[in-house]
Amino acid sequence: MNGSRAHPPSRDATGRVAVHAAARPRWRTWAVRGLTLVFFAAVAALLAHQARTIEWDTVGATLRGYRPGTLALAALFVGLSYLAYAGYELLAKRYSGHAVRDRLVARIGAISYCFNLNLGAWLGGIGFRYRLYSQLGVGPATTARVYLSVLKTNWSGYLLVAAVAFGAYGLDLPPQWQLSDRGLRGIGALLGVAAVVYLLACAKATRRSWSVRGHEFELPDGRQAVLQMALGAANWMLMGAVVYTLLPHVDQAPRYGTVLATLLLASIAGVATHIPAGLGVLEALFLALLGHRVPHAQLLGALLAYRAMYFIGPLIVAGLSYAALESAIRAGRIGKRS
Repeated sequence: MNGSRAHPPSRDATGRVAVHAAARPRWRTWAVRGLTLVFFAAVAALLAHQARTIEWDTVGATLRGYRPGTLALAALFVGLSYLAYAGYELLAKRYSGHAVRDRLVARIGAISYCFNLNLGAWLGGIGFRYRLYSQLGVGPATTARVYLSVLKTNWSGYLLVAAVAFGAYGLDLPPQWQLSDRGLRGIGALLGVAAVVYLLACAKATRRSWSVRGHEFELPDGRQAVLQMALGAANWMLMGAVVYTLLPHVDQAPRYGTVLATLLLASIAGVATHIPAGLGVLEALFLALLGHRVPHAQLLGALLAYRAMYFIGPLIVAGLSYAALESAIRAGRIGKRS
């Protein structure tokens, strides 16, 4: 995409980015905090209820019972997902125009993605990028453009995948809920319209930039928008493929589209509650929405395997890679064009 310009963030005496919250009425702040606490309490209550009904021996058996081929396929999807996200960073470079080599850009993207998943956007997605790019001679304003471009790639892809998953598949709700997912299917249709409108705007709009609170947002051109949306969609689909691969093969196992729709909902819930890695939220939603299709113990075992393969394992690799990269930059073995 053609990205967005943003003024560099202010820094404190230690050089760290200082976060300034926009002024808002006190009642609104307390309302947001109250709703967040209510959501946390509901998630905690649901997890506590589910924990009492889970056969933990079966969870362990599920984790030990994976065939090597299943784990290898899931690992392949994990690797492809991280490569896709590295592609986000390369697309962002095309917009920002910095001179860091592609191989290093992809490495920074994968490292930042992993830390973003596990530690949250401010520390992982923003903090590590500023740290690494600044040492490579890239200014804060350019790094901000990179990050905003990455965000657009990710969420335009989400828009497309959610439109298809919600509209075509919906949710396989438990029969005892006596609820319909027509509302979600309607949201999927609206998201599809929004995706088409966005692409048309990128291709045809005469005005391509807007300034909001000191940040200038630009529409990418049509080709760049299509590339971003396609790459973002591929990453979300690969994430869903990891979960689907790890689910046990039972008679009433949910379809891939339903698993993907559940993952998309869980991801939004995790973002809305600012919980790094969506810890607890992911498990609660999957158990609530798919627990009638897959035995709870086996479903939880699959989700634990997903966390281990998509979050924890890559975090170890990313930590080692980041340490090695920092060391190489400080020793002068890696420079701006290395």
